[in-house]
Amino acid sequence: MNKRALVRKIIAQLEAEVESYLKAAKAAHSEATHEQNKPENKYDTRGLEAAYLAGAQARQAADARQAIEKFEKLVLKDFPATPIDLSALVEVETRGEQSYFFVGPCKGGLELRHSGREILVLTPQAPLGQQLVGRKAGDSFKWGEGAAAAEYRIISVS
Repeated sequence: MNKRALVRKIIAQLEAEVESYLKAAKAAHSEATHEQNKPENKYDTRGLEAAYLAGAQARQAADARQAIEKFEKLVLKDFPATPIDLSALVEVETRGEQSYFFVGPCKGGLELRHSGREILVLTPQAPLGQQLVGRKAGDSFKWGEGAAAAEYRIISVS
């Protein structure tokens, strides 16, 4: 699987997030400053709430921009015999099903479809990321608690 193309898809998805956040921030800002939203009394906080929302949306856009920069600077490594680390694309089997993870510098939880597979971005700080980092293809480990615990086997790392 082409990791460079995968990272381009991640960046494109993040760029779409930035646009969405900026559009939402602009709409919230317009609402906050609209003549109709001037407070009618001391309990009327519509304009203030819209201003807070605009600020939050702008921060989300800034966070997504920082994530784009991190993915653009990410050095893609090959992992045929080296332990899993940043930029590893990992195929894992558990309970007879395969899952695919990309170990990225940020934006853990981001899901995307690439080469016909669902891929989840994990960070090394995430609980599952902590289990994967440092392991190699062929390694197994248990993860989860109680009835949710499962045996995981790393099938491939690239």
